[in-house]
Amino acid sequence: MSISLILIFLSLGAFVGLMAGLLGIGGGGILVPLLTTIFLSQHIPTENVVHIALGTSMACIAFTSFASFRAHHANRAVDWSLVKYMAPGIVIGTFSATFIAAMVSSKVLAIFFVCFMAYVSMQMMFKLQVRPSSNTYFTTQSLVHRVELLFAALLIGAISALVSIGGGSLTVPYLGWRGIDIKKAIGTSAAVGFPLSVAGSLGYLLNGWWYAESNTPFVFGFIHLPAVLLISLVSIFTAPIGANLTKKLPVNTIKKIFALLLLSLSLKMLLSLDLLPIVTW
Repeated sequence: MSISLILIFLSLGAFVGLMAGLLGIGGGGILVPLLTTIFLSQHIPTENVVHIALGTSMACIAFTSFASFRAHHANRAVDWSLVKYMAPGIVIGTFSATFIAAMVSSKVLAIFFVCFMAYVSMQMMFKLQVRPSSNTYFTTQSLVHRVELLFAALLIGAISALVSIGGGSLTVPYLGWRGIDIKKAIGTSAAVGFPLSVAGSLGYLLNGWWYAESNTPFVFGFIHLPAVLLISLVSIFTAPIGANLTKKLPVNTIKKIFALLLLSLSLKMLLSLDLLPIVTW
């Protein structure tokens, strides 16, 4: 692996960690389109490139999500009664969805990813928030609520696996809609994000071994191991820096700019996969 590629992965890790700490978001929205472009430049086959980008991104999230949920637990911001009933659904939904991802083409995955990133971008730009349910009385003592948590977690896990995110953009709005305090919702989301990312990483690892046809250097299953190690190595140090900058920088303005960046990167990925018509004059 070249020195320039190592530097690219280290720089990407620094940027992803900084943005995650500053804006409180996962790195999948940045990592997947950028890794797709990088891997294409390394001549990774088009039919597997998005799968490898998704798997690599998910493995990176496993490192950062662990540190995140430990911090929220230390601040007593995790509702473990919710985690108890959501975690099984999260793990099953995420792991199962990697089998779906392995069986569809990179182009289908790319289109689904871009549609989801458009939703995330609109949510960030216009501060879209789900209003609490009119029936905000929610308790895990109720069997109906336990079943609801399980099925909600299954859906969150499945979507998260297909777009390689830690689930925060889905879990936090859902818990907020059910009347859970926002701090508890964020902390609980971070706690279920760790098993989500581990299950997703394992799923992409196994499915890559079963479905991938090419023996790409440094790639195990659908995970590019050097990319995971280099990106994670730096991001775990830059994330706290980003968190400390939240009081010094105009975060709301940065979120809007970042939303446009997510859309631009997603469209760039479509172009790199020849999924957008190119107009020639």
